[in-house]
Amino acid sequence: MITERVGAAFARPVEGMVRAFARFNPDVLTITGLALNGVACAFFAFSGGEDYSYPHLLRLGGVVALLASLFDMLDGRVARLRGRPTTFGAFLDSTMDRYSDMVLYLGLMLLYARLDKTPHMVLVWVAAFGSFMTSYARARAESLIPRCTVGLLERPERIVLIVVGALANRMTAVLWIIALLSNLTALQRIVYTYVELKRGWTRPRSEDVP
Repeated sequence: MITERVGAAFARPVEGMVRAFARFNPDVLTITGLALNGVACAFFAFSGGEDYSYPHLLRLGGVVALLASLFDMLDGRVARLRGRPTTFGAFLDSTMDRYSDMVLYLGLMLLYARLDKTPHMVLVWVAAFGSFMTSYARARAESLIPRCTVGLLERPERIVLIVVGALANRMTAVLWIIALLSNLTALQRIVYTYVELKRGWTRPRSEDVP
């Protein structure tokens, strides 16, 4: 993944941030990230977008979403640094990620509802649908096979795209990219899981998720 290479390039600054936040409870960092995405949602909803009155709010929402992604990146690393990673912490992080995604899409949905742009609202829904299915396909697949991280567009790439779209005031183009590539990623994971199961990978039934 592209983000893995970018992450490797910024490993040293990130580790410095992890040490700076080491005194905080990782779960607090997780909830803070969600709260910041709620603020970004409000900025998106009232920005007016590409052809309305307050495009600067769209950019401000992008900045807040970027800040929220930093908290999301830090929580797991802080837990490991403190030597206290927990199963519940990992569960909470994953669950809040889904809420954060949907909150950002909600802001964009409200934006286009205010502008009376029904096709754009449908586009947001398709992008949100693909984002959710990408994550669900991985979670479900990894209850059956050891690992399923294939695909063109994981969550970090989606967040980067949303931030870039907001800062550049080109959210519609970004939503098209997310809508197409996220749903393609979900399909890739379906095919990959099928192939891996055919090869004989399996997990005990007790680990299956509903």
